[in-house]
Amino acid sequence: MKYIFNLLNLILILLSLPFYGLAQEPVKFDLMKDNIETMLPPLETLIDSALTNNPNVKFRDLQISVNENKLNADRSQWARNVGIQSDIRYGTFNNFSMNTAEGQSPSNFATQTNQFVYGAGAYIKFPIFDILNRKNQVDLAKFEVGQAQSMAAVQRNEVRQSVVVQYNQVILTHRLLRNKSKYIESARVNMEMAENEFHNGVIPIGEYTRISEIVSRAEADFETARADFITSFMILEEIIGYKLNLNYTVNTVNENH
Repeated sequence: MKYIFNLLNLILILLSLPFYGLAQEPVKFDLMKDNIETMLPPLETLIDSALTNNPNVKFRDLQISVNENKLNADRSQWARNVGIQSDIRYGTFNNFSMNTAEGQSPSNFATQTNQFVYGAGAYIKFPIFDILNRKNQVDLAKFEVGQAQSMAAVQRNEVRQSVVVQYNQVILTHRLLRNKSKYIESARVNMEMAENEFHNGVIPIGEYTRISEIVSRAEADFETARADFITSFMILEEIIGYKLNLNYTVNTVNENH
């Protein structure tokens, strides 16, 4: 039942990929105008994809299977003490016989024959240590199965948390990028006004320099926000295990100018 459930989850994820990740035509996205929350797949879809593709989750699931098989082996270990054995041989055998007829001296006869010799039988062994230790061995195997299941659950929770954190990180860095973009536009407008006023002698060189430094800091903040968004977006793709097919561009400050 567990494998059927996992297969159904995988099918649902694959059905959701054509729109979000495998579409032939990328979804066009304007970072400065569109809301990225409406362009990303639902959070649950991202979580399911991450759980399916995460190698640590796969390892933990395999560990459960290994421990379950070990438990089954320990439960049936008693069978090694019960069995049937047989032996078949062919060769030349020396046969000795003694004639003890009444009134005659005993005489020995020796003959050689080629023949098959075979035998069969059943056996049952009662090893004291195995009998006394069987319950402890089975209980230990059960504990190992439970431990593997707990570790798998912990791993799944960690993956879910990492997707939630990174999903919100993408949204946060996108909002900061849009704010930095708006701020740099305002700073540049002020810079153009300051240039005109400086050339007309309205403001001194010190004020012009101060406004110029504000623009430089705004451009640096924009570049930092740009790098943070791209990094967070790429990390999210790594966590979920496939590329989000969003066609977006983040222009540099020089291209925006």
